Amino acid sequence: MKCKFWGVRGSIPSPGPRTVRYGGNTTCIEVRSDDGTLIVLDGGTGLFCLAQALVASPRRPIEAHIFITHSHWDHIHGLPFFTPLFIKGSRVRLHGVTDPETGRGIEHVMNVQLQNSYFPVSEAQMGALIDYRTLAVGEPFAVGDAVVRNVVMGHPVTDLGYRIDCNGKSLFFTGDHEPLYNLYPEDHPEHRACAEHVAERTAAIDAMVLGVDVLIADCSYTREEYPAKTGWGHGTFDSALAMALRAGAKQLYCTHHEPTRSDDELEAAFAEVMARHAGMLNGLQVFLAYEGLEVEL
Repeated sequence: MKCKFWGVRGSIPSPGPRTVRYGGNTTCIEVRSDDGTLIVLDGGTGLFCLAQALVASPRRPIEAHIFITHSHWDHIHGLPFFTPLFIKGSRVRLHGVTDPETGRGIEHVMNVQLQNSYFPVSEAQMGALIDYRTLAVGEPFAVGDAVVRNVVMGHPVTDLGYRIDCNGKSLFFTGDHEPLYNLYPEDHPEHRACAEHVAERTAAIDAMVLGVDVLIADCSYTREEYPAKTGWGHGTFDSALAMALRAGAKQLYCTHHEPTRSDDELEAAFAEVMARHAGMLNGLQVFLAYEGLEVEL
């Protein structure tokens, strides 16, 4: 199994000289199972770059399984520009969760984006065969020779983290994730029930991540920045390291880089975190994800 990063920024595309080394496109990760099945994690602007590579490849027909963690713009706004959608004979299957607020499935994402007010081409004008698969929480889904499982992460909307297993190798992607915390002070009557809920959900996430070869995690903030961002739905370098260590992951790739952070600032923040954790990693390898980075599991 292999993966390649096509977009590693969070919240909004941030191209320019300050982000040229790590890239300014938003979240998109290509995963290839051992039999060549294409699994795509999220459809940020990096999806357009992946599309150009697929079109340039002689492999036909183009078949892609796109798994959306959640429907915030930076994770879906590359979808209408996914070139295989316009190629007759291509097959694109979009996977995602039901929105509990509206009861609508993943097809609603494309329905909204392709309204004439926002995009000039309708789905009826696209040449590909487009399928939609609304996933149940916790439901395993076989894709080629791989199995994709999911768990609900910590975010203001329902956000699925995805684990992919293929022939003894495994990868987990958090999507956007803020570690769960108790909403109430200790003297509040709801404190105990919330603590139990937090512990239960955290245990479910840790169980899904357990023993993965590769963990790809939301590392938007530093621990100093986080207090001003509490409740925004994003994690820190420290929280990602803690998750990786609890789960016994072999490698951690830090992603969803803060869009205002330059490459130099990103490297400085990463270096500070790694210095503080020196001697505590128990063999865990930690990397900053960048556009074009390829990982073979």
